[in-house]
This record gives sequence, C-alpha cells and structure tokens, in this order.
Amino acid sequence: MKRLVITALLLALSCLGKIALSTQPPVGQTPMLLSLDNVETGKLPQGWIAAKTGEGQGSVWKVVADPTAPHGKKVLAQTSDQGPNRFFNLCVAQESSFRDVDLTVAFKAMKGKLDQGGGLVWRYKDANNYYIARMNPLEDNFRVYKEVAGKRIQLGTVDVKVPAKTWHTLRVLNKADYIQCFLDGKLYLDVKDETFPDAGKVGLWTKADAQTYFADFQAK
Repeated sequence: MKRLVITALLLALSCLGKIALSTQPPVGQTPMLLSLDNVETGKLPQGWIAAKTGEGQGSVWKVVADPTAPHGKKVLAQTSDQGPNRFFNLCVAQESSFRDVDLTVAFKAMKGKLDQGGGLVWRYKDANNYYIARMNPLEDNFRVYKEVAGKRIQLGTVDVKVPAKTWHTLRVLNKADYIQCFLDGKLYLDVKDETFPDAGKVGLWTKADAQTYFADFQAK
C-alpha cells in the first residue's frame, strides 16, 4: 500500500511540474509598447532601425510632433518622398522576437503621389523576407503580403475606402500559419501561409514616397 501511495504522489508531482512549465510565456514573446513621449524629435526611438527593400533613396524615419496623435503629441514618421515605386521603407524593432503575435498601430497617411498609407511587418528575418499588412488610401485597398527573397507576393486583398490625413488603426493576429488583419476594429483579411514559421522582428512599413505617421505601436 505504501509503495502505491508513493508512486501516486510521484505521478501527481510530475504532472504538476508539466503544467507549471506549460504556463510559462514562450522565450522572446515579451510584450512591447512603443512610447515616444521621451524621444527627441528628429531621432529614432532607441532600439529601432531604418531599413529598405529595393534600390533607391528613401526610408527616412524620425519622431516628429503631431498634436492630433491618439495619445501624446509625438509620432514615428516616414518622411522621405524619394522612394521609387518598387521601394519599401522599413522601420524595425531590432531586438524584438515574436512568432505568434498580436500587433496594433495607429496610422495617418500624410502625403504620397505614387503611394500612401502604410502598415505592419512581422516575422521579419531581413529586409527581403517578412510579412506585411497595409492600407493604401490612394488605391482604396487593404492587403496582406509576404516578401520572399525581395519579391512581394499578395496573400489577400479587399477594397475599402478610408480618408487620408485622419487616424486609423491596423491590427494583425498571427498564430502558427493563420493570419487575420483588421482595419479600424473590423476583420477584413483571413488567410493561411507557412512561409515564415519562426519568430522574427516586428516593425512598420510604407511604400515608395508614402509619408505616413504612426503611433501607439504594440506587440504582444
């Protein structure tokens, strides 16, 4: 009888240990919130870097003042108007690492003759390999892409109109191979893709000469 009791206790302790381990957050999944309150205007936030996909001038990111920002009075902006049409402006949180992720950002399309708007990038490996969800008020469409070896491939699209020079919210949920993209709280895009299964960096994106303001960036 004693032997049976001891065996049962050992099994119970083993199960408890497994439950405790399973509730720990995955490595590299620390939630992040980009606060710009104490960032000097004209500078990049600490830990963020500008990058580019394609050849050309552009991808000039800096913190600028904007009293209309949803919270606070500063935004992170892509300010260059020099990018050619097949050129992507990137700003990436260099130390971030997320696999399954819930991303949100507020954006305001300011200027752009070739392109406007912008969006989110995630599971970013380098400037030629990542996922994108973006809204373009100039084209009246909301799309999700993957950038693979420098080639952009569309995964989903929907026609939707939103005015430029006003604030809107983008949200992306990615769990395993399942991607959902929201605009102003409404689910528009729902796709599956297995190209980038591992954790990667997160960040922001605009195309060509799109000069866009971003605020309230969160990843969790």
